[in-house]
Amino acid sequence: MSQNSSSARATVQPIKAHPVRHPGRWIAATVVLALAALFVISAVNNENYGWDVYRQYLFDTRIATAALHTLALTVLSMLIGVILGAILAIMRMSPNPVLRAVAWVYLWIFRGTPVYVQLVFWGLMGSLYQTLNLGFTEIDLQGLLSNMFLLAVIGLALNEAAYMAEIVRTGIQAVPVGQIEASQALGMSWWLTMRRTVLPQAMKIIIPPTGNEVISMLKTTSLVVAVPYSLELYGRSMDIANALFDPVPMLLVAATWYLAVTSVLMVGQHYLEKYYDRGITRELTPKQLAALTDAEGTAGGNVTVVDERGTR
Repeated sequence: MSQNSSSARATVQPIKAHPVRHPGRWIAATVVLALAALFVISAVNNENYGWDVYRQYLFDTRIATAALHTLALTVLSMLIGVILGAILAIMRMSPNPVLRAVAWVYLWIFRGTPVYVQLVFWGLMGSLYQTLNLGFTEIDLQGLLSNMFLLAVIGLALNEAAYMAEIVRTGIQAVPVGQIEASQALGMSWWLTMRRTVLPQAMKIIIPPTGNEVISMLKTTSLVVAVPYSLELYGRSMDIANALFDPVPMLLVAATWYLAVTSVLMVGQHYLEKYYDRGITRELTPKQLAALTDAEGTAGGNVTVVDERGTR
């Protein structure tokens, strides 16, 4: 009986698994690719797109200068927005009810109204305030409030701060309270605790949405024509388009520059996230594996063992 069973086991052939075919997926992919190809061919052969004007103005110096203005608006607005957002996040978490209330009202106003409306308001600021009365002296604000670039930066930054405040607050609150208590038990000050314990861990949560906010800010700069400030990429493109009476190719020029810059920002965001993801790994050295086995009785199936030199 045992000989028959052993011979039967010896003659068992391994199962040859065949992947399940999905013809519907291939049909859908073919249809999508065909439609995309038809659109591209139609657009290339459509003279109404003005491809000759597009090629003429794609690398025009006025467009390149406008792209630099767009980058300046983005960088300055984000720097101010991040700093002010961090202050607002601390105010939101403060035990002081007045600070919490002020921060909540700020977020309620700037997140509850469209950024375009806010920029229009900042453009009208010069007609609302001419001087600032400090009691003992008056400060003339006409020169300051006539600088449209500055007003555009302020309008974008104040709006961005409302969103960055919630991002920073979420990242800080994601750090376990025990980490903060342990740092305080070691005698660390509040600032040292934030710098050495809280922020390095919170950055892993703060960085990805902040990168998205930078990319979003780059595109939001196209709304500063409401201030009005028209020396950025979209405004300059529309100025040229109005002179040519041909808006479509200039819109394509602006879109190409926006795509190029956002692509660079996305690559930078990827490497920045990778930098802050250091230390997150499933690879264990033999010593770490032994410690894990002693603690849990068995090693997890989702770990990889490497030697002390880092080779598997």
